[in-house]
Amino acid sequence: MSGYNEAVNIRDHDPRSSSGVAGARPVVTVSIVDDDPMVCQAMRLILTDYSSGGIHVVSTSTNGSEAVEQASREHPDVVLMDIAMPGADGIETTRRLRALPRPPHVLMLTSLNPSNTVERAVEAGAEGFVSKTDAPQEIIRRVFDVCDGVPQFNTASQRQLIADLGAQRPTARRDEARRLLDSLPTRERETVLLAAEGYTNAQIAARMFISERTAKAHLSSAANRLSMGRVQLARLVERADLPMMQ
Repeated sequence: MSGYNEAVNIRDHDPRSSSGVAGARPVVTVSIVDDDPMVCQAMRLILTDYSSGGIHVVSTSTNGSEAVEQASREHPDVVLMDIAMPGADGIETTRRLRALPRPPHVLMLTSLNPSNTVERAVEAGAEGFVSKTDAPQEIIRRVFDVCDGVPQFNTASQRQLIADLGAQRPTARRDEARRLLDSLPTRERETVLLAAEGYTNAQIAARMFISERTAKAHLSSAANRLSMGRVQLARLVERADLPMMQ
């Protein structure tokens, strides 16, 4: 808990400003899942005190079954999910949450080196990692940004994910990835490729001469067709080993 105690004294700036959000935006609802009640309490304090009213914690859970039950009832925008829990661990719980009719964004909450968990978490539908010892404004920024469709990976998880994605790709996996991408309508496929290169919704819209709303709709439609989240779509593009768009 020392990381939390140190972090709670940092009040540098409004985290919504650091994520590029100007003006009013809908309040983001968050559920916290950790088998340590003290972690849940500390995270609730950070999210409540440092979001300037932009985040509302709707529930906390100490196990996976309770988390899924509460998410089915509360419909949070984001779930902060511990990885190591008794019973259904965070990765299995993430898989169940993403299968709900109204699936939340899931950020894995960890204080451990994410090695050997990043790929499994992404496959389950997680859209990033947050360290329990991150500064409050960093945690808040990641919550806001994941709601805007931006995958959130800290330095350690980025390194591990890059290593995973850089592993040798069997030809069969590459061909299957290309087949799935080719099954998408042309405009949806283009938005997926741009998103995989790191373009935001606004940048995709400008590149394709469409509205940001249309760009987001294309990505959502592609995700629904392939039953994948944005991070999983990016991994699909990586497996396809296609040249970058010019």
